[in-house]
Amino acid sequence: MKMIKKNICLTLLGLVLFIGLLGIGDCQTHTVSAAINNYQDDRVNLNVKSAIAVDAKNGQVFYAKNADKKMPIASMSKLITIYLTLQAIKDKKISWEQEVTPTKQMVKVSKNPDYSGVPLELRHKYTVRQLYEATLIASANAPAMLLAQTVGGSQVGFVKQMQNQVKKWGIKNAKIYTPDGLPNYTQGKDAYPGVGKNAENELSAADMAIVVDKLVSEFPEVIKTTKIAHKDFNDQGKITSMENWNWMLKGLSQYDAAYPLDGLKTGTTDAAGACFAGTMIKNGRRIITVVMGARHQDGSDPSRFVQTKKLLNYVFSNYQLYIMKKGQKIDGVNEVAVPNGKQKTASLVMQKDTGIWIANGKHITAKFSQDNIAAPIKAGQKVGYFDVAAIPSIKDKDGVQLPATVTQNIEKANIFVRVWRKIFG
Repeated sequence: MKMIKKNICLTLLGLVLFIGLLGIGDCQTHTVSAAINNYQDDRVNLNVKSAIAVDAKNGQVFYAKNADKKMPIASMSKLITIYLTLQAIKDKKISWEQEVTPTKQMVKVSKNPDYSGVPLELRHKYTVRQLYEATLIASANAPAMLLAQTVGGSQVGFVKQMQNQVKKWGIKNAKIYTPDGLPNYTQGKDAYPGVGKNAENELSAADMAIVVDKLVSEFPEVIKTTKIAHKDFNDQGKITSMENWNWMLKGLSQYDAAYPLDGLKTGTTDAAGACFAGTMIKNGRRIITVVMGARHQDGSDPSRFVQTKKLLNYVFSNYQLYIMKKGQKIDGVNEVAVPNGKQKTASLVMQKDTGIWIANGKHITAKFSQDNIAAPIKAGQKVGYFDVAAIPSIKDKDGVQLPATVTQNIEKANIFVRVWRKIFG
C-alpha cells in the first residue's frame, strides 16, 4: 500500500512539473486592433492633406485623416529639438545660461529672408535660454541649429539623437535629417550625409501627436514659452521683436476665445505646405491637434488655423467627457477566468475613476485585455485593462484602455485542484 501511495505521489509530482512547464495559470493577452489612419474622416471636411485630434491623457483619437501617412513636417521638427534640449538641461549636460556662438552657416541662415528667423551675429554669444525661446516663439532656424550643435556636439550627431529618440517613442520609418526642419541643403557643411540635398524630415500626423504628447507630458514647462505671443530678442542691445507664428494665441490675428490654445508649433516649406501642431485644455484634459499640408498661398494665409478651428469645433460639438467610476462594470465584459484560483472566475470592474470621451448618441463596449488572470489577486489590484477597441489610441494599438480590477480577493487553489482542472477541465 505504501508503495502504491508513493507511486501515485510521484506520478502527481511528474504531472505538476509537466503542467508547470506548460505555464498553468499564465495570463494570455487578448488581441484586438483599432485603426487610426482615417478614423471618422467622413465626419468633417478638412482642407488639409492629413490631420489628427487626440486626448493627451489616454491617447484617444477623435478624428484622423491620412494620419499614418509620412509627410514633410517642416518646423514642427523643432519640437524634437526642444525635447532633447530640455532633456540635456535636466541631465545637467548643458545649462540655461550657458553661452554659445553660431557658425557662419547659422548666421547665413538666420539672415535669409526666405526663412523664419532671428538674426544672429558671428562671434556673438547667446544663452541656451535665448536660443530656446527664439526657436519656440519665432520658429527661428539658426537658434535651433545652434541648440543642436550645443546638445549633440555637432548637427549630424544631434540628428542621430533625434532619430534614436523617435524610435524610443515607437515611431517607425521616420525620416529625420535636420534639427530645424529646413531642407538638407540649407545646413551647409552640416548637411546630413548620404541623402539628397532636398531631403526633408518626414513623420505622420499620428507620429507628430506622439511627439507633442511626449514633450508636454514630460516637460509641461514648455507651455510657459509656447503661449507667449510677443517677446523681444536682445542681442547685445540690438532688439528683434519676435511674434509667435501660432496666430491662435491671445492677442494674435486668429485668436478665438472658444479655442484658447497655449501652444505649440507651426511649420512651413514648399514641400510641407502649412502645418500646425496645436494644443489646449478642455474639461481639464489636454487636447492635441495636428494639421499637415494646409493651403499656403503666402505668409499671411491663415488656412492652417482655420482648419484647426474646424477640427476643434467638430471634437467639442460631437464628444462629451464621461468619467467611468471606480467599481463600475463595463458592457461587454462581466467575468474573466482564473485557472489557478479557488474561484474559477472573477467579476471585473473599473479599478479607478477614468475619463473617456464618448461621441454623442454612442455607447461604449469593451473586451478585457487578457483571456485569463492568475491568482492570488486582491480586490482593487489592477489586473489588466478594458480595451475599448472601437476607439483608437496613439498610446496603445488595442484602442483606449480603462484599468480593471476584481471585486473580491481570490486565493490560489492548491496544487492538486490546479492539476485536476488542467487534466479534466
